[in-house]
Amino acid sequence: MGIEQRFADTFTEAIRLELEPARRLHSPARLELAAKRLLDIGLAAVLLCMLAPALLVTAILIRLDSAGPALFRQTRLGLRGKPFDILKFRTMTVLENGDRIVQATANDPRVTRIGRLLRKASIDELPQLINVLKGEMSLVGPRPHARAHDEHYARAIDNYRIRQGVKPGITGWAQVQGFRGETPTVEAMRQRVECDVWYVDHFSLSLDLQILLRTPFEIFRHRNAH
Repeated sequence: MGIEQRFADTFTEAIRLELEPARRLHSPARLELAAKRLLDIGLAAVLLCMLAPALLVTAILIRLDSAGPALFRQTRLGLRGKPFDILKFRTMTVLENGDRIVQATANDPRVTRIGRLLRKASIDELPQLINVLKGEMSLVGPRPHARAHDEHYARAIDNYRIRQGVKPGITGWAQVQGFRGETPTVEAMRQRVECDVWYVDHFSLSLDLQILLRTPFEIFRHRNAH
């Protein structure tokens, strides 16, 4: 058994033990989970069809702007700690996916010219609609962090792993509260995690719809986006 699989098994068991009390108190109805999945599939498919020309143009612009692929893949941990490859438009000159990943900061020289625009408008996240269709992500849920960051913050923040009690999302409760972009301190991440844990405890389809409606307005505000 490989190191990655052993880590996934250990992480999954830790999440199961940590979430067991919360599951008994806040267990989402199966009907709501089924409706959430139907919403994910339907909306993701419609958006991909509608945005296909714009996505193609974006990919071409990325290739013309700097050397490297249009799409960036990075290992993230999903539901119950299961690893998957998240898809994003490449916005940086580096393709980090290992034990050390440096977050992008304001005026980060690694961010490309077109990448700066894509990140500000969150367009770089749109390829994750494919992750949603594959069942690895949801439209709404805690944003998945790089695996190296998961390991670091799980040691520093109580209840951090509760975030993996639901599928990760393209947008989430933390994001519509303004928690986007860099988390330079453990306290900054702790505030974001508190929002994620609140979402896990209060999940409902109506809450998902509220978050989806609020997301475009949050993007236009450009809070903490760089």
